[in-house]
Amino acid sequence: MTYHPKSEFLRVMMERGYLADCTDYQALDEAFLKGVVPGYIGFDATAKSLHVGSLIQIMMLRWLQKCGGKPIVLMGGGTTKIGDPSFRADERPLLTDAQIEDNIAGIKRAFSPYVTFGDGSHDAIMVNNAEWLDKLNYIGFLRDIGRHFSVNRMLSFESVKSRLDREQSLSFLEFNYMILQAYDFLELHRRYGCLLQMGGSDQWGNIVNGVDLTRRIVNGEVFGLTSPLLTTSDGKKMGKSASGAVWLNGDLLSAYEFWQFWRNTTDADVGRFLKLYSELPVEECDRLGALAGSEINAAKIILANEVTTLLHGAEAAAAAEATAREVFEKGGIGDDLPTVALSPAEVAEGVGIVQLFVRAGLAASGKDAKRLISEGGAKLNDEIVTDAALRLGAGDLAEPVKLTAGKKRHALVTLG
Repeated sequence: MTYHPKSEFLRVMMERGYLADCTDYQALDEAFLKGVVPGYIGFDATAKSLHVGSLIQIMMLRWLQKCGGKPIVLMGGGTTKIGDPSFRADERPLLTDAQIEDNIAGIKRAFSPYVTFGDGSHDAIMVNNAEWLDKLNYIGFLRDIGRHFSVNRMLSFESVKSRLDREQSLSFLEFNYMILQAYDFLELHRRYGCLLQMGGSDQWGNIVNGVDLTRRIVNGEVFGLTSPLLTTSDGKKMGKSASGAVWLNGDLLSAYEFWQFWRNTTDADVGRFLKLYSELPVEECDRLGALAGSEINAAKIILANEVTTLLHGAEAAAAAEATAREVFEKGGIGDDLPTVALSPAEVAEGVGIVQLFVRAGLAASGKDAKRLISEGGAKLNDEIVTDAALRLGAGDLAEPVKLTAGKKRHALVTLG
């Protein structure tokens, strides 16, 4: 990409690695130079929290606000009832209205550390597309909006084409999703003067549809911008760890576990992740990412501290680092480790070590825990566990015990 942006926002997007594609670089650049650009990203409410796979989008909204734009967080209260088919092999399970509302309430908490909400010209707003989608008149919508969509073109989009090429079912319900997402952009443009939709590069077709629809219906000039679909250097999708999803909400994943996820970043990803997930200057990110040997571990701690501070605050990041240092360097038990609290009733007849590793999130299943033990990767109070049939009673748990999986993942077990 040879375009040289004049606006701060596009410069940041390019320099820090957020930008995959844009519908019109120059016109969007000029819009930022003229005044406040309201821009949105949509988040469907399929779980009670977002995970780190969504953090790149949240950071884009943060930078939009820092560079003088207006972030619009669009909650998909309506579109969640359909389910985005993009690059999925099967249909999403349908959720009830109550489940969706509950999920939206949980997701809202993830945004407040990153963007400032309010009534000012640069303040972020949160909108739910159920406001307009739930009230649509089907015949009117088909006549006014549906006539602008070519089925031939819709079938050519990669997200649809990939399902059909694999001869996997694509329901009519899911096929409508891209029309509803395009209609969201039109409504946000009408209601809030929204000029920009952002999303991952898998959303490119849906975003272009919204740009085209808004131009056709109200002759509005709007723009689309996508970020690269992010994988780690070893090809894994962002958002997952060995023990499950890396949630942003603290009630689903502790600040320590969140910190530890970033501390465990592979060497090759450190510089790139610092640019995407921290606000350190680009030159410093490059310098830290180029370190080698034991020095790269110091860079990983900086990465973990920076990212954890943005979400959970500086105190939580410092506590996580202190716990990690105590656990790894001194072999002790830190104050901030994830904890499994057992009741006396649960340990009356003894509790299996395999079960404890699963409950602590250190193994995905009983089979996984047994494999960990057989390979010598499971420890109890820093001693290797050799017997998968081991059971712990109340006497064993008179003091908290530490479970360890591999070299870096730890948890406490306590008796309540």
